[in-house]
Amino acid sequence: MGNPFVHVELITPDVDKAKSFYAAMFDWKLEDMPMGPGFTYTMIRVGEGTGGGMMATPEPGVPTMWVPYMQVDDVSAATAKAKSLGAKVWKEVTEVPGAGSFSVIGDPAGATFGLWQNKRA
Repeated sequence: MGNPFVHVELITPDVDKAKSFYAAMFDWKLEDMPMGPGFTYTMIRVGEGTGGGMMATPEPGVPTMWVPYMQVDDVSAATAKAKSLGAKVWKEVTEVPGAGSFSVIGDPAGATFGLWQNKRA
C-alpha cells in the first residue's frame, strides 16, 4: 500500500493522565524522550504494528486529538500538494533531528493528519 500510516500521536493538555490511562488500558511501553528545554515527547512502543507518541498541547486552542501520520517520499512536495487541493497547513514542514521531517495538515473537510518523511541517508 502506498503512503501507509506510520505513526499516531496524541496531543493532550495532560500527558501524565493520558500515560496513566493508556498504560493501564493497553500493554504499551511508554518512553519519555527529552526534546529540548521544557519539552518531553513520550514514545508509544506497541511491539508489532504502528507505534506513536504523546505530547502536551503545543499552544492554546489546539484541541485534544489523535493525529495519524502517513509516510511520504517528499514531505515538502506532499505538503504543497495538499495545500493545492484545498487543505490547510496547521504545522509547516519541521525537521526532527536524526529522524525525519513532518507537517500537519487539515483536509478540506476539517480532519487533521500528518505527513512524515524519514531522514534521507
